[in-house]
Amino acid sequence: MQKKPLLKIEASSASNLVFRLAGIFFILCLLFTLHRYYSFYASFDQGIFNQVFWNNLHGRFFQSSLSSSLSTNVVHAGEIPTVYYHRLGQHFTPALLLWLPIYALFPSPATLTVLQVTLITAAGLVLYILARQYLKPSLAIMITASFYAANAVIGPTLSNFHDISQIPLFVFTLLLAMEKRRWWLFWLMAILILAVREDAGVGLFGVGVYMVLSKRFPRAGIGVCILSFGYMLALTNLIMPLFSKDISQRFMLERFGQYAEGEEASTLEIIWGMISNPVRLLVELVTPIDRTIKYLLGQWLPLAFVPAVAPASWMIAGFPLLKLFLGKGESVLAITIRYALTVVPGLFYGAILWWSQHQQKFTPSFRRFWVGCICVSLFFSFASNPNRTFYFLIPDSVNPWVYVSLPRQWQHVEQMRPLLAQIPQDASVSATTYIVPHLSSRREILRLPVLELRNDAKQVIQVDYAIADLWQLQKYQAAFKSDRRLLQDLTKLIDQVSNNREYGIIGFRDGVILLKKAANSDTQATAAWLQFRQQLQLKKQLAT
Repeated sequence: MQKKPLLKIEASSASNLVFRLAGIFFILCLLFTLHRYYSFYASFDQGIFNQVFWNNLHGRFFQSSLSSSLSTNVVHAGEIPTVYYHRLGQHFTPALLLWLPIYALFPSPATLTVLQVTLITAAGLVLYILARQYLKPSLAIMITASFYAANAVIGPTLSNFHDISQIPLFVFTLLLAMEKRRWWLFWLMAILILAVREDAGVGLFGVGVYMVLSKRFPRAGIGVCILSFGYMLALTNLIMPLFSKDISQRFMLERFGQYAEGEEASTLEIIWGMISNPVRLLVELVTPIDRTIKYLLGQWLPLAFVPAVAPASWMIAGFPLLKLFLGKGESVLAITIRYALTVVPGLFYGAILWWSQHQQKFTPSFRRFWVGCICVSLFFSFASNPNRTFYFLIPDSVNPWVYVSLPRQWQHVEQMRPLLAQIPQDASVSATTYIVPHLSSRREILRLPVLELRNDAKQVIQVDYAIADLWQLQKYQAAFKSDRRLLQDLTKLIDQVSNNREYGIIGFRDGVILLKKAANSDTQATAAWLQFRQQLQLKKQLAT
């Protein structure tokens, strides 16, 4: 007679514990990500998504001058960035419109940061409900704790806002709807997953394969596979090219150019390139071996390596993993950036199903091992300093020493804000990477050293203002070649446009320079700039 009340108490206590775990994750991630934004460490992608949301709010759907600067027309053909460029040619992301009402209430780049943390936190709660369909509360808690401690979850959550942050919530909800046979919700989630971005169907295809191979829902699974694969092919070959040629001339080649010939390739051509050369496919799949193994171990670690032996994990997560392993570039095997999130749902669902058949293995000794794995995962999540979130605790480089203390960075921010306040809200502007997000709620914005864009009248203009954080580049140039090159390029650019009076130097504070088109240079600001420039030259001479 007492068993049922005890079970209810256990379930109730478990739910309270899960909410506490979610609350801790939410508060800490929100604290660190907002601090990252307000201390000017959020970077270019945060600006891109904020400008997209801002343009959406003003009826210019998915347009972005910042995205235009990354388009194939600009990067490869040398054209001028445009304000009316449609980002849907790069990434097809209509699901972002779901969150436009929230952005309309709080139109700020910080809103996107809050939204991202909220989406990931909510995904963990849905995961717990999903785990409870099969597992007792103690195991479901461990699964949820593993999610919130996973490096592949923490890293992307602490990054700039990105569209993939929607994937865990949508996929966990889809799987929960499948378990409860709520097919209207299942198909709604399937559509939303496809709407996240053009390659989100890869993960959905994995779900369909599981539904077929497990023989649980074979007919629905076939439908999911046809829907996801057909949608991706139609989208990337027919719809996205209507907006721009980026998918064939840039993104396919940057990620999968080793399977194609020529200067452009469609998804069909890439797939055929893979199929027609199986040896190259196999080599790309397993190399580099050390990084591939390290990536898998990092994904499995918070779940005590159970996904490695869970068939369902391989069925579902295998396809997103295949997409990453077959691609090229440093980012595909980086566990702290957004692409790692696409693998997470399949791994965790597969672990749930494995434990449902092996609950007797959840012994006190294995529980201690699992807790140890979670702790190690948390340690690596912190030590990897994802997206420089913990820049004030962990140096970016030891030899040479590169470190910015918290008081010094906030002192720098306070010096920068008066210069930002001088830029009118409707003015066109070009800024360095970490300033871009804070100025991105406008129609005309670029990243330095670019100064020209094509406006709505289709006229090429120079931006009204340019602002550069040279102090930040100066701090990091010792360890990062890209920062050193950019600092040199910007120094030459500032000398050029100020000497020929295209722009006047109207402000200089703590290594941050503000220029205005066709303005007379301020005497004190110019003197401060020349002194700073002299210091740069002296340090360069000492270094050589």
